[in-house]
Amino acid sequence: MVAAVGERPRAQILIDIDKARTSRRRRSRLIFVGVWIAILGGIIGAFASTGNTDIEWIAEWAPFILGGSGITILVCLCSIVLAVVLAIFGALGRISKSPVAYAIASFYVSLVRGTPLLVQIYIIYFALPTISPLLILPAIPAGIIALGFNYGAYMTEIFRAGIEAVPRGQIEAAEALGIPKRLVFRRIVLPQAVRIVTPAIGNEFIVMIKDSALVSIIGVQELLWRAETSGRPALNILEAFFIAAMVYWVLTIIFSFFQGRLEKRMARGDR
Repeated sequence: MVAAVGERPRAQILIDIDKARTSRRRRSRLIFVGVWIAILGGIIGAFASTGNTDIEWIAEWAPFILGGSGITILVCLCSIVLAVVLAIFGALGRISKSPVAYAIASFYVSLVRGTPLLVQIYIIYFALPTISPLLILPAIPAGIIALGFNYGAYMTEIFRAGIEAVPRGQIEAAEALGIPKRLVFRRIVLPQAVRIVTPAIGNEFIVMIKDSALVSIIGVQELLWRAETSGRPALNILEAFFIAAMVYWVLTIIFSFFQGRLEKRMARGDR
């Protein structure tokens, strides 16, 4: 009876502490959102105060520019899938004991990391068709191949580090049980490596959203292409690129939010 009475204040104290922490987190979030709104309002107010902002033009052309966000997302999703596939094969080549596979993977990583993405886009879209008509590609597939080819090289090192981070003892234990090496990689090594590299892949995808603007130079009608096409003839450059910048920003915020949720979900097992 005495123990039960003594436990009640202790439990109430823990509840009060939890409530205080929750209240403090909510207050911090409100302050955070308020500061963001104040800064964004100040930026918009600064643009409006110049007297050069055409509100009617924004209302007319904003839907056209926003329509390019679907192409941007499509290009990025297809490119990241291609990049992941290339990165897995590249990582296997980098850790392979075969000198041929290691040399090919190292050459791929060195070539891509040593040349600008813009040059790679030009080569794939403009230069390769001069070699053979079979290499003529539409703008969107060419942009996807260029982005996937480029990011695959950078993500090769990410996957290589993830594979090497899997404890060696698990691989040795699986091999001691007579499990084939291919099955060990597919069922033991790869799932853990993917879990390790998921945050880095998410960061690469967010960066890719911004780099996808480069494919506008070959005529892919994504955000930047639409902003430039609509804003340049009427000299509404300020309004057009401001809308495009805001859309890119919103896209990165959205995908960053989902990336954070995914990381927390995958970290539950470690906790």
